[in-house]
Amino acid sequence: MKYLAILATASLAAAPALAADKDWKFGDGQMPERWSTVNSDYAICDAGLMQSPVDLGQAKARGEITVSTNYGETGGTLAVSDQKLQVDFPAGMHMHSGDKHFNLIQVHFHTPSEHAINGKRYPLVAHFVHATDKGELGVLGVMFEEGDANPALGAIGNALSSGNGSALNLDASEMIPDDLSVYRYMGSLTTPPCSEGVNWHVAEEVMEASAEQIAAMAGSLGPTARSLQPLGNRLLVAPVE
Repeated sequence: MKYLAILATASLAAAPALAADKDWKFGDGQMPERWSTVNSDYAICDAGLMQSPVDLGQAKARGEITVSTNYGETGGTLAVSDQKLQVDFPAGMHMHSGDKHFNLIQVHFHTPSEHAINGKRYPLVAHFVHATDKGELGVLGVMFEEGDANPALGAIGNALSSGNGSALNLDASEMIPDDLSVYRYMGSLTTPPCSEGVNWHVAEEVMEASAEQIAAMAGSLGPTARSLQPLGNRLLVAPVE
């Protein structure tokens, strides 16, 4: 029961709130959102020193970050609301990063990507949200560019027509690259309450999605990228060349 409670808390914290509870909006992705002026509970969004997303081109160090997953075929439940498109997963899949074991909770999407690389944002990103048994959050971000259709995104797109709460089946491994070389740093949730202490991993390899799939995601979400945040004195590690 303790494990299920941790997963439920992490899931609610790591993704936009349901439309009925949501009192904030994404902006244009360029100007600061100033979410603290909407709700004082979001003060860290503007005052925090470990906020996300950041420009990954600012990395001053390179290193081998060992990341592995056991993603595969699974069921899921679609959660769609204002500026939110998410698939909630049953227990069983996970990510290992160093000596940490993260349990996969859900994947949600942003259009365009929130993190940038030397100023470039890709048209779509998937954020795979995980939590350890102790409640530490770990996110794996995977960017998409226009190219061949992605089967897992196709399954999500098909479920969109059935709306919120729809059940679907997909192979989650089809949404991540075979080579999980990642950018690594400590950051925050990219939506209110912007809680810090999130273990961020962003895949270096960019995946492909068809123009139609990207358009469907963008049509459901609209502009959903937070403005880039100052890196400050944080350690951002880029993959070894």
